[in-house]
Amino acid sequence: MRLPYRLSFFLTLCLSAVARSQAGETLPVVDLSGDTSRQVVIARGTEDHYQGHPTTLLLPDGKTLFCVWTNGHGGPCGPLKRSDDGGRTWSGILPVPENWKTARNCPALYRLTDAHGVSRLFVFAGQGPGGTRQPDNGTMQRAYSLDEGKTWSPMESLDLECVMPFCSILAAEDGAKHVGLTNVRRPGDTGDKLSNVIAQSESTDGGLTWAPLRVIVDRPEMKLCEPEMIRSPDGKQWLCLIRDNVRTQPAHYMTSEDEGQTWSDLKPLPPGLHGDRHQAEYAEDGRLVICFRDMGQTSPVRSHFVAWVGRYEDIVSGRDGEYKIKLLHSHKGSDCGYPGLERLPAGTFVATTYVKYRPGPEQNSVVSTRFKLSETDRLKTAGSLVAPDAN
Repeated sequence: MRLPYRLSFFLTLCLSAVARSQAGETLPVVDLSGDTSRQVVIARGTEDHYQGHPTTLLLPDGKTLFCVWTNGHGGPCGPLKRSDDGGRTWSGILPVPENWKTARNCPALYRLTDAHGVSRLFVFAGQGPGGTRQPDNGTMQRAYSLDEGKTWSPMESLDLECVMPFCSILAAEDGAKHVGLTNVRRPGDTGDKLSNVIAQSESTDGGLTWAPLRVIVDRPEMKLCEPEMIRSPDGKQWLCLIRDNVRTQPAHYMTSEDEGQTWSDLKPLPPGLHGDRHQAEYAEDGRLVICFRDMGQTSPVRSHFVAWVGRYEDIVSGRDGEYKIKLLHSHKGSDCGYPGLERLPAGTFVATTYVKYRPGPEQNSVVSTRFKLSETDRLKTAGSLVAPDAN
């Protein structure tokens, strides 16, 4: 019996989707990792010194960048540098208050503007003194600058129990409120096993103080962490990408239609985005670039530092985007990939991570690389693996 055309077409689509899901990831990969002329070492690791977990911030002038990171894996924060030329060259270590060393674990940089138009730079850190904590949690710390990073306040406790600092912060449309997401570790149902939950807080004074955390996702079978929020192109929807650290589940996402007041159920991300610590920026043409540590089970670049290229609609429709870029090769497996990602005015992306970027006895370094989609689009079309020139 011959099926009607529409039914036949529908069944073909369904079978294709099943085949893709069974085959796993099929995205093409443009490999820039061997092009050392794109790379800048911001803080070099040594046999005795591990440079870890950086984030970056681009100021409104489009050229001043800050980078902050930790000494050791999840260790004391405080190393801070500035670039005045879009990340091509960097200052020495900048002076910061001595008590920054009492804060640990993955410092995060933001520039937040309050309802009165006052802008501050913030460094949030995940663990520090103050408050009552569950095992493995800390009390979130924050320091700020009122002069665009020339001087900084000491770290102070926000009395928010957490593992990580705010992994993502978005401003509400009216500018009066900021929403921050993080992950918290707490005892499981039996009391003998710690589990991760995603928690949310709000600030109404431009980031100086924050409301108590409230749990918005609790899935005991997963170890959820490091949420990244992205506003839809029309501004009406928020999308949140979430890592699962148990590794039995892929990375997931959820959406909000009311600026974070409520969130949808979790759904698996397309295979090309299976990984950790996503950081997203829009390109000039409206596409998304999302950097992360690739942990896809079928990914040809698993455990390396990559960027996914696609559209917002691809993610919420379950499509796997256009292609991936292998940005940096990790010579230490998956011990890499906590990134900063910035887009300069001319369309250049500057992606920064901690990584053991070459073989040898040296430990992880903080390294950035730079690229344009006009280059990687051309290389993808040509089937090239290595860019012919540096940006």
